[in-house]
Parts: sequence; C-alpha cells; structure tokens
Amino acid sequence: MSRVWDVPVEDDSTRVRDVRVAAEEASARAGLPPNRTATAALVATELATNLLRHAEGGRVLINLVERAYDDGRQRAAVQLVALDHGPGIPDVAAAMRDGYSTTVAASLGAGLGTCRRIANDFDLHSAPGRGTVVMARIGHEPAVRNQGPPPLGPRTGGVNVPLGRAEQSGDAWGRVRGGDRLTLLLADGLGHGAKAAEASTAAVKELRGLAELPPVEILRSLGRTLRPSRGAAVAVAQLDIREAQLSFAGIGNIGARLRTDGAWKPLLSHPGIVGAQAPASVPVQRVPWGADSLLVLHSDGLPSRWTPPDDGVLPGCDPAVAAAVVLRDAGSAARPTRDDTCVAVLTAGGVSRHGSGA
Repeated sequence: MSRVWDVPVEDDSTRVRDVRVAAEEASARAGLPPNRTATAALVATELATNLLRHAEGGRVLINLVERAYDDGRQRAAVQLVALDHGPGIPDVAAAMRDGYSTTVAASLGAGLGTCRRIANDFDLHSAPGRGTVVMARIGHEPAVRNQGPPPLGPRTGGVNVPLGRAEQSGDAWGRVRGGDRLTLLLADGLGHGAKAAEASTAAVKELRGLAELPPVEILRSLGRTLRPSRGAAVAVAQLDIREAQLSFAGIGNIGARLRTDGAWKPLLSHPGIVGAQAPASVPVQRVPWGADSLLVLHSDGLPSRWTPPDDGVLPGCDPAVAAAVVLRDAGSAARPTRDDTCVAVLTAGGVSRHGSGA
C-alpha cells in the first residue's frame, strides 16, 4: 500500500476540492463501499475547510492502512491526517461537540464532532502555539455509536509522506501480532519511486507470515525476500506483552527513539542493507516496557537531530496522531523533507481521549 496523498491546504479554496478528490481516490483503492466513500469525502472536506479557515493553512496526509477488527480480520481503511502549525484549539471539549462553530481564529471551528461520530477511529492533539493534528480512519463498515473506549493494550500506527508529493513513497511500515508478541516494522527502500516502494512493500507483506519469529530471524528472512529487489533499510521492534520487554534490531538508517519513565533514549540500528549488504550478525537491544512507554521508528526523511516532544499526553493518543505530531514538529516550510518520510509509533495503550483507537 505505497500509494500516498500529501495535499497542501494553504490560501486557495480549490485545495478543499483537491483533498476531497484524494479521499475519494483512496477510498476506491481501499475498496470502500459508496456510503463509506461518501463519509471519507465528507471528513476530508471538513478537515481541509477547517485548516483553511481557522489555522492559516496546513496539509492533509492520506494513507491506506490495515485496520484490525475484533474478529481478527484486517481490511484496508482510509486514514486522513490534518496537520497545522496554527494557534491550537483553546477549548477542545467545546470544539468536539456536534454543531460547534466559531469565527475565532484560535479554533479549528466546526465539524470535528461530526467527524468523530462518523469515522471508525478518531483522535486529535492540540497544543497552544504549536498547532493541531487531527486523525480520522474510515473503514468498510459504518462507525458504531457509543461503542465505548478501545480495549486496553499496546497499539501501533503511523504516517507516510512521499518526497515532493509524489504518488508513491519508498517507505512502508507494518505490524503483526503472534500470541503475546506484537511486532512493528519500518522499511526504507533504497532510492525513491516505484522500485523503492516495491522493496519496502515486499518487506511489510513478508512480515505477515513471521509473527512467531524474533527480530533477528525476521531480518534474516527479509534478506532472502528482498534479494531480487533494490534492498531496504529495515528496523524491527518486537514487544513481548507478557514479559513487558521490547526487543529491537535494525539494519540501515532507520532511527528509533524510546520514551519511558518520562525520558527519551535512542535505539541503534546496524549499518547495512537488507537484501544486499546485510551484516553477518545483528545485535539485539532489549529494554523494559512500561505503562507510559512510547516507541518512535522513522526513516531518514526525518531530520537526524529532531527533538522528541516533551509531551506527556502523546502516549495516550492514537499512535498515528503521535507519529504525525513528531513529523510536524521535526520539519517546517523552511526546512522541507529531502526524502520519503515514514514515522511509525508503538504505544503502551490506554483510552484515547477524543475517540476510538486502532
């Protein structure tokens, strides 16, 4: 699922139309039925309109993601993420009510309550002076009203941005659950474009059959799978839920930061290329996993010296929202990305404050 949409929403109302059309294209690729395609288009329109009217512009990222269901199925969903560097929302609770409207520039305005109600998953993060991130996922089936908070436990999510707003990103992320093991993978195919996307997508697809393997064995299997391709930088983080331990192993320039007990620490990958120049052995780092832990994996499209957010709220956000906050705060219009950029997040879980999580 390497097709991505990155639509700027700045000073032209035609951009609202562009976001709506992109949401409809994404819905078609995800195979959503007409009623859910209409829902995705409505949410996209609301998010883009609010950016234009109340946040002095921003961007909407649209990714195709796998959404897990209670019966174990996974089906494609459309994930819409609106990001801005605006003034933030002064009263989030008020903004989340259906029918809420304001002309005050310091608010995202109307429509967020409606978006939360009709999306399958919804969450937002807003900070005064830093801006707002709003995420909505639209799946095949209508949202269930009053469905309550999501189950407790670790959650994963991410955002993917192509270089220069291209149609494909050479980066990809994926997850798989096997028993008490939850594995998060991020792959950065060498170069850009379709060939890079083929390598990273192949890594994600291969992961689905490797749920029971430890990180080093996953990397070894991926090495065989990616041999006919360009190869990729790959990082694998595996959480043993029963033992409350995180194991990490990476090859290539995938970055990793772990937040636990309120402090951040890096996890280091080993030089090489999976499928081409992989080292004979790869060290595995094992660290305790706590109730407040948050892991960020990212490709090298993110600045190497990005500053992790000092925000105790993020571990309780939907992981895709946390990933988008990291992406937004690490860059700016004056410092555009010079590569495809993917950020994937693993959180310890908990109840989302504004909607359901994945």
